[in-house]
Amino acid sequence: MPSLRQLEYLVALSETRHFRKAAEKTGVSQPTLSAQISTLEQRLGVSLVERGRNAILLTDAGRRIEQIARQMLRQAQEIRDIATTSQGRMGGTVRLGLAPTIGPYLLPRLLPELHAEHPAFKMHVRENKPEALAPALVDGSHDVILAPLPLRGHEIDTRPLFREPLFVVVAEDHPLADRPVLDRNDLQGQDVLALESGHQLHEQVEQLCAEFGARLRFDFEGTSLDTLRQMVALGMGISFLPGVYVQTVLTSASGVVARPLSGRGLFRTIGMGWRRTSPRTADFGMLGDLVQATVARDFPGFPRL
Repeated sequence: MPSLRQLEYLVALSETRHFRKAAEKTGVSQPTLSAQISTLEQRLGVSLVERGRNAILLTDAGRRIEQIARQMLRQAQEIRDIATTSQGRMGGTVRLGLAPTIGPYLLPRLLPELHAEHPAFKMHVRENKPEALAPALVDGSHDVILAPLPLRGHEIDTRPLFREPLFVVVAEDHPLADRPVLDRNDLQGQDVLALESGHQLHEQVEQLCAEFGARLRFDFEGTSLDTLRQMVALGMGISFLPGVYVQTVLTSASGVVARPLSGRGLFRTIGMGWRRTSPRTADFGMLGDLVQATVARDFPGFPRL
């Protein structure tokens, strides 16, 4: 039978399509990983990898075995998790998946407190677009994810954590910058910039533009919130940016100003998701409580759910 470590190497190859990158990902040398993949092929009596000059591809058998390998690795991790939680310890490693519009701005406030309260609790953090987070959770790449809700998937349990306001952001020399609060009529006919497709925020901004009579610019899309801010500062349009980013990053030297919208506020709901079969539900509940406490302390205007 193949070892779990060999299956881990195969999964890493599938994700990176490169022996050196897969070796770096799994923390071994390239010759070691290559030798272990060859040993696995000999043991199974089948070719798993098409070895090209610049990249590798899995064979049909390799792809089918890699899918089963992911399940086996996830189940092995769940065995370790059961052992940890059965001893009443808050420890081990949790693989946290994050939306990039949340992680860089919330984690620096969350992790020091998490480490202080639970020093044995380790966290491996990986960012990804929201549309990719739920599938990666289901296949075992993540143990828990923090992302805008809703999350799609019948295998996923979710917990809403807080409502994050969205602000209208304009260049500091824009005509709307002089108004402390904006009305929805102010947005009619405005050019609006959004993140690229694949971000839930893109879909939400597209809906807001349709509602307010604004024009979403598909010719210029931001790859990050910082890119959006810079394009707004250059006068290329206005945008809607989430509150955690606005209150963490925007300063008087940002070249932009953030304004709330009168009447009904603009929000998105941030929550957690985990596999329904996970034995670490209690740990994720603790993590959710800590996220809520951090938001209540550092972002007091964000309603807790």
